[in-house]
Amino acid sequence: MAKNTLSSLLARVGLDWFIIALVSMIGLAKLWPGPGIQEGPLSLSSLANVGVSLIFFFYGLKLNFTQLQAGLRNYRLHLVIQLTTFIIFPAVVLAARALLITPDTMLLWLGIFYVAALPSTVSSSVVMVSIAGGNIPAAIFNASISSLIGVFVTPLWMSFLLANTSGQYDLAGVIGKLTIQVIVPVVIGLLLNRKLGWLAERNKSWLRYFDQLIILLIVYTAFCESFSRNLFAKYSAGDLLWLAGLLLGLFFLIFGLITLFGKWLNFSRDDLITALFCGSKKSLIQGTVMASMLFAGSIAGVVLLPIMIYHALQLIVASILAQGSLKSPGIFRDYSKN
Repeated sequence: MAKNTLSSLLARVGLDWFIIALVSMIGLAKLWPGPGIQEGPLSLSSLANVGVSLIFFFYGLKLNFTQLQAGLRNYRLHLVIQLTTFIIFPAVVLAARALLITPDTMLLWLGIFYVAALPSTVSSSVVMVSIAGGNIPAAIFNASISSLIGVFVTPLWMSFLLANTSGQYDLAGVIGKLTIQVIVPVVIGLLLNRKLGWLAERNKSWLRYFDQLIILLIVYTAFCESFSRNLFAKYSAGDLLWLAGLLLGLFFLIFGLITLFGKWLNFSRDDLITALFCGSKKSLIQGTVMASMLFAGSIAGVVLLPIMIYHALQLIVASILAQGSLKSPGIFRDYSKN
């Protein structure tokens, strides 16, 4: 009984075994980095690369043309979500660069900018929109399209920053690798949706666990490399609290801006909920996938730290807001369902 009560309490605030496992992977990488830095065709990093392609193949297999078409019509909502995700998010972090960056926090700030440049997450965005009573077809459309756009836009943003910092950045090479590892499997899965889509739908709970397992593997290998180079030695607990506070503030700032856009454009309550939960969330899956291609192996763990913290915070805060909006209209009080 106590175990079930604890599980229910953690679920209500957006915490689950996966967030605990993410933290555990960091601890394991600190204590036992050897397996994560080994190279070869059967190394953990090679297995993770294969797993990533399978993740996106099954993602394409789950995409439903009918649901995507149903969400296509509301262009104003789509523009707000995609512009917030890929333009406003990075612009806000860039504007604050001079206030946040020091020689000691350069890599952490790079990680924050990386969070801002990432696409929206698919599964949790749709789940939160569903819990809060938003426009589910539009959420599915925007979360899915965001993932595909991010393959091209995120490297573009990072090329702008990294080229100015290091002077060397192979944008074409990065996009080529992401196309092979992400876009091609998605397209193959999408083409097979009508024949095999039922298979992905029937096993979606197992596929979710598979996704999470691959993310844990990527996080472990990235942090093994960073710990082996002693890159975390200069960061204290205070630095991590500072980072978490900044990311939480960034979440609420974007949340507030989307609310203002929704009022200005006279969104319905359903559409505002969709814009809020799709436009403020970021994808841990694509963040971990792209990190190994965008950043040198030794700094990938440090750069991944902000997206891991943001992932946990967005689940906790969004879960509270989504469930709370069902009981109390809150910021939705001026909106009525159309």
